[in-house]
Amino acid sequence: MSEIWQDKYELLQQELAEQDIDIDELKEKVKSLNIETPSWGYSNAGTRFMKFEEPYAATNIEQRLEDAAQVHKLTGACPSVAIHIPWDEVSDYQELRTRARNLGLEIGAVNPNLFEDYDYKFGSLAHPKKSIRDKAVDHVLNCIRIMKEVDSDVLSVWLGDGTNYPGQDDFRDRKRRLEDSFARIYSSLPDDAKMLIEYKPFEPSFYHTDIADWGMALNFCRELGGRAKVLVDTGHHLKGTNIEHIVSLLIEEGMLGGFHFNNKKYADDDLTTGSINPYEIFLIFLEIVKGESNPGAQENLEISYMVDQMHFIKNKIEAMIQTVATVLRLYAKALLVNQDKLKKEQKEMNPVKCEEVLKRAYETDVSPLIKKIFFERCGSPDPLVEFRESGYMKKITEDRAH
Repeated sequence: MSEIWQDKYELLQQELAEQDIDIDELKEKVKSLNIETPSWGYSNAGTRFMKFEEPYAATNIEQRLEDAAQVHKLTGACPSVAIHIPWDEVSDYQELRTRARNLGLEIGAVNPNLFEDYDYKFGSLAHPKKSIRDKAVDHVLNCIRIMKEVDSDVLSVWLGDGTNYPGQDDFRDRKRRLEDSFARIYSSLPDDAKMLIEYKPFEPSFYHTDIADWGMALNFCRELGGRAKVLVDTGHHLKGTNIEHIVSLLIEEGMLGGFHFNNKKYADDDLTTGSINPYEIFLIFLEIVKGESNPGAQENLEISYMVDQMHFIKNKIEAMIQTVATVLRLYAKALLVNQDKLKKEQKEMNPVKCEEVLKRAYETDVSPLIKKIFFERCGSPDPLVEFRESGYMKKITEDRAH
């Protein structure tokens, strides 16, 4: 640990002490944030025009777990991995669970694939044909069986169901079909598990999507019961949408279940978290921090923090490490907001002073704190540098090249 790095940490400690903030308490709160990485984020990816094959990219779940284990080893913040079925299908899921644990990981959310089968051309859980709906439901029920074998307690559901043309199908009929499919799935959910329902305004359907926004997802969750919650993907919103407002309302209603972190410039761009609009992530975390401390809001927030990014330009493992560091940094900044002062200025209706409270926290350089956390957990203040010097990239490139 360099003296310069130590000096910056000590200066930050002094700065926070002047604000009556205990840096050790702050550090422990940041350490408590676990970020689940996606198995698919370590594999080859591309655009609608081209898939970019990389010689080091993971091609099976075993290799994906190895890469995820490296991210956790270097950050200490990613103890679980989300899997996608059938992308991560294996013959023995208990063996998969054991393999993950031997790498210091747990299997996290299980994600059904309801968009790549030809039968789903006109939908899956909301398809006009009962036989296709039954097939889709059976697939999700199989995912629930997999959850039990890998000790997962999260079923994460996103479906691209919708229509491309006016008059193609009846909106209300599709809603009723989807409600019926969801009810069959929910009734099979383990008592200690939760079902997260994700939403998206468009794509792959371009006229209407059956779960197009947070209100629709919320409605389906309420119809199902207390173990169904809304999942917010930060890339699944129309331009200009106030995501922090949505998050605040879901907390107040007790219906926020999880996040898929990524970033966007135009639509669902799958960009590295914080690469476009880090202030938005800071404001989202601010609502969560307020929710955790506000007795009038959702009690005992149990939020699943997950990454959902496909890296086709950046090095996949480096991009994941970069994402984790960014999320921790923005969470730390949100924890620095003086809530009492903010409330006072809000009551006095002084928008300039309110914004200054937020800016003071956001503009505080907490990178020495994040380096300190990485150093205490993993022995290096800079996981990206550590990764580049580890030889891991050279090894997997040689081992996986065909």
